[in-house]
Parts: sequence; structure tokens; C-alpha cells
Amino acid sequence: MSLQVDQVASLYGRTGFLTEAGARRIEAALLPLAAVLAGMVAFAVFLALLGKSPAEFYGLVLKAGFGTAFSWTNTLTRAAPLLLAALCVALPARLGLVIIGGEGAIVLGGLAAGVVAMLMPGLPAVIGIALMAVSGMTIGALWIGTVGALRYLRGVNETISSLLMAYIAIALMNHLIEGPFRDPASLNKPSTAPLPDAWRIGEMPGIGVHWGLAFGILACILAWILIERTTIGFAARIVGGNVRAAEIQGLPAGTLAIGFTALGGAFAGLAGMIEVAAIHGSANASLAAGYGYTGILIAFLARHNGLAVIPAAILFAGIEASSGLIQRRMDLPDAAVLVLEGMVFIAILLSDTLQGRIRFLALLERRQK
Repeated sequence: MSLQVDQVASLYGRTGFLTEAGARRIEAALLPLAAVLAGMVAFAVFLALLGKSPAEFYGLVLKAGFGTAFSWTNTLTRAAPLLLAALCVALPARLGLVIIGGEGAIVLGGLAAGVVAMLMPGLPAVIGIALMAVSGMTIGALWIGTVGALRYLRGVNETISSLLMAYIAIALMNHLIEGPFRDPASLNKPSTAPLPDAWRIGEMPGIGVHWGLAFGILACILAWILIERTTIGFAARIVGGNVRAAEIQGLPAGTLAIGFTALGGAFAGLAGMIEVAAIHGSANASLAAGYGYTGILIAFLARHNGLAVIPAAILFAGIEASSGLIQRRMDLPDAAVLVLEGMVFIAILLSDTLQGRIRFLALLERRQK
């Protein structure tokens, strides 16, 4: 005999199995998963209307992204910059700031790394790699931190300003690698001089993925600790909930806004540095690969939670890793996976309207009071 909802609520209320906080955690987990499924279903309908097989499409995604050891290596390699790009969105979002220009910090961070290697190739490898990382993070922090400063000091909308500054950053990178910092030997594809071999970031033992993945995972863990387990993170969440109330309580809203945007930019700049040191070997136009924009989707799917960013980044890295195979097998454009990501993003945004409105969980909470 099945229990009625009120009976289940009464049972949970007596046992204390489901607290209000527990119900919120369940809701926070269910809504993003439901949004992903809804987006995938919508894309399946889209494929069917085009005369393509949704089953074949998702089968290829599973095979190319997660089906073999090589697939996992490719997926995890793509996930490394996505982890850091997502933090560029997730950290400022905890203060209520929507930053969508992380792509600019990524390309400038990669450019800074390439320029450092070009100007000081004689440094020891450890010092050189550290200097590249510091340079990339510094330029990323300054670039995105400027967005936070414009928001706090001048009232400039951070979403618009960060997006516009991303276009400026890409144009600036292209100008510098095609002009002052161009390696004369780079004929068909302008770039800075190749990094010394000793400056390249190698692979982690046993999995064939470069150390950038470890850096990205560590950054996500540290970001979660900062937000959830420190007084600074608590203050940031208060500011994100109500800026005016936070200022009345004496919290430095402006300092937090600038600091968290700068920290997010530093992570994005590090992503660019890692792409240069681990993948490309020099700064070139391939740095503008769209990681910053995919990071927006990942951050929103993870509800701006540093730990949740990790599985979300791996999921979408696998989806993007399958684009080539899908293009060859199904005669679809390479951008088909971007359409899927767009539909999932729309579903995620729509799912926010259901926050606190899932009747079953709301009823359980009321019955416990």
C-alpha cells in the first residue's frame, strides 16, 4: 500500500530525516539535473525535425566523450580550462555579479605567459613556469577586477562591461601576436615564440592528462572552502543576498566585489597560461576557443558551487569532445553541440523560476513545522 504525500511528510517530520536544509539541498540537486534532461529532450526534438536520429547523436556523445580510455583523456584535458573558466563566473555570482567576459582574461593570461617565455627564456624551468602562472593570473585579475571596480565605483553594468572587455581583449591579443610579439618563424599562424621544452607542463602519471586538471580541481575545492567555510565567504554571501543590508552592517561590499571579480579573473588567466604551457606551446589565436563562454553554462548548472563545478565541467567537456565524431558520422555541423549547450542553458535559466516551488518538498517542509 503506497503512502500518501501527507503520510510521507508526517513520517519524515517524526523521524527528522528531512530537514528544511535537507529539502533545499535535494531541490538544488534536482533542478539542475532536470534542466539538463529537459534541454537534451528539446534538442532531441530538434534533431528529429531535421531528420536525424537523437539516439545516434547521444550514443556518439557517450562514445566519444566517455566510452574509452582515450575518450576520457580527451574529455579531462578539455575540462581543465573549463574548471577555471567556470570559477570566473561562479565566484562573483555569489555577490550577485554576473560576469560573462572570462574569455578575455583567458586569452590575455595566455598571452602574458607567452610573452614572459619569449622575453626571459633563460630562466630555470621552475622559476619560468611560476612566473608565467603569476603573470597570467595577474593580468586576468586586473582585467576582470576592473569590471568589479567599474560596477562599484561608477555603477557600470558588469554583464555588459565584461562582455565588451572580452572582445577588446581578443582584439588586443590578435594585434600583439601579429605585431610586436610575433615570432618571425610563425608564417601561416602568427604566434609568440615557442616555449622552451623545460617550461612545458607535463602529464600526470598514469592518466595521460596534463597537470592543469589537478590545478583546476584544486582551485574549485579552494573556492568552495573560501565561500562556504570562511568569514570572507560568509560576508560575500550576505552581500549577494542584500547589498544595502550588508553595507548597513558595515560589510565592505565594494572591496568584496572587486576582490572576488579579481580572484575569478585570476583563475581565468591561469586557464590561459595552462593552455599555452600544456597544449599550444605558444600564445596564438587558438586561445580564443570559447572556454570562457562554456564556463558560464557550467557555473550556472553548478549553481555557483565550487565542488559542483567539477562534475559539470567534465560533463560539458565530454559533450564538446564529441563534436568531431558527430560531424563525421551524422553530417552535422561542428556547432551542433553548441546548439545543445544553448538549449540546456535556457532550460537552466527557466528552472530558476521553480526555485522553492516544488510542491512535494514544500509540503514536507510545512508538515515539519
